[in-house]
Amino acid sequence: MTQALDFTSKPTVLVVDDLPDNLTLMSKLLKDEYKVKVANHGEKALKIALSDHPPDLILLDIMMPDMDGYEVCSRLKANPASWNIPIIFLTAKAEVEDERRGLELGAVDYITKPISPPIVLARVAAHLQLKASADFLRDKAAFLESEVAKRTRELQAIQDVTILVMASLAETRDNETGNHIRRTQHYVRALAQHLRSHPFWAVRLTDAYIDTLYKSAPLHDIGKVGIPDRILLKPGRLTTEEFEVMKTHPALGRDAIEHAEKQLGMTVDFLACAKEIAYSHQEKWDGSGYPEGLAGTDIPLSARLMALADVYDALISRRVYKAPMSHAAATEIILAGLGSHFDPDVVDAFLAIQDEFQSIAQRFADSEQDRERELARLEAETAENIELGDAAKE
Repeated sequence: MTQALDFTSKPTVLVVDDLPDNLTLMSKLLKDEYKVKVANHGEKALKIALSDHPPDLILLDIMMPDMDGYEVCSRLKANPASWNIPIIFLTAKAEVEDERRGLELGAVDYITKPISPPIVLARVAAHLQLKASADFLRDKAAFLESEVAKRTRELQAIQDVTILVMASLAETRDNETGNHIRRTQHYVRALAQHLRSHPFWAVRLTDAYIDTLYKSAPLHDIGKVGIPDRILLKPGRLTTEEFEVMKTHPALGRDAIEHAEKQLGMTVDFLACAKEIAYSHQEKWDGSGYPEGLAGTDIPLSARLMALADVYDALISRRVYKAPMSHAAATEIILAGLGSHFDPDVVDAFLAIQDEFQSIAQRFADSEQDRERELARLEAETAENIELGDAAKE
């Protein structure tokens, strides 16, 4: 970013000429309005221009020994630290070709000798004003860019926190631990990243879409908030009637997310994806799932990925009512569901990255403390339900 404008100090003009008389003449002409620095050869000019206190404008002669003005201009314009310093050629070379070359190198003006002092002063003032305006706009743009980036990060953080809060709300009423959410979102991302190596999926599975999948995945069971505790926390097999109630959680999740969208008054990518996952992750490839009985590619890709991730994690996880399965046993069940429960392409991706699945499961494994907390909560909820049932009988 350029330095802020300082209207209390004079702009600095660097005069570059190998003749002492010319340097004296220009210094006297400019000293009342500007701070004047002088250089009698190209190397000194470059050193001043690239110092910690560069000039605001350079008046540059062309015909100098060792390094002419064209070379000085070319080097300054090629350097990110000095490219925006306006250069006015001040020279005895009056041919059109000379002027054309100077302007092509990046000079903002071309004045031939002998000079007219009023014209030189007018052009110097005009180009300094243009530079001041350009610096102001550049600084303003940089500030706005930084503010937009800051606001974007803040909104992203709010979005991420919102997802985690909503997912945690479902967690507190389910018999699964918070690590289930972390594992499944990592499984989904891993599957998507592998699938996109295939040309068929590459267009759909962009970095942005995979990031949306990853952030939306924790909301897959948000609808369980609406399931009664006596069903949601039941340690044994559900009755037919209870299972019908449980099957409403995808619709409850979709409705909750749709309500959030309506409150926002706009469509948000991660909510749209979350809605797909929440509503359709219980669908099966052969059409035998719920709530719609969708089959094949009618099931959203996001939900097909979550279906496998969710089942795999349920199989390998310990619960108060079941022991965990080994990875090998869980893999056999996944394979048995190829083409019936699961999308064959998603199963192929799973088989290709089994090691990554196991690594994710180990990295976010439930601790003994998690299991003890789960058992205590389940026992408390069960006791409370018994008390409520006894009270209702009295």
